[in-house]
Amino acid sequence: MKQYMLSVHHESPAEVTAISDEDMQRMYQQVDAFNEEVRKAGVWVFAGGLEGIESATVVDGRGGEAVITDGPFSETKEYLGGFWVIEAADLDEALEWARKGSAACEGRVEVRPFQGEA
Repeated sequence: MKQYMLSVHHESPAEVTAISDEDMQRMYQQVDAFNEEVRKAGVWVFAGGLEGIESATVVDGRGGEAVITDGPFSETKEYLGGFWVIEAADLDEALEWARKGSAACEGRVEVRPFQGEA
């Protein structure tokens, strides 16, 4: 089985803060149900939601001494909000899980295979 990352992307921090508490609780319940479905299917590897981009720290160790800066690496509105890592027989199966995950979290989900996996 090949591993795939299903990543949830947000348009902007404002998009997330505009979600009502009621809607957020509904989405949490939908994602919990999706997570349980993935586990029961035996394709779950791991998953996680990420704190907001304002909590990011970037480490650049390319020089003699690492440079550490606060804030996200990318200068973009869109950002990664969370992800699942699953095992799937092929891309079609991974896409079907992504469809279900997208419906659960009510957002776009990108599917990418890991390198070097059989």
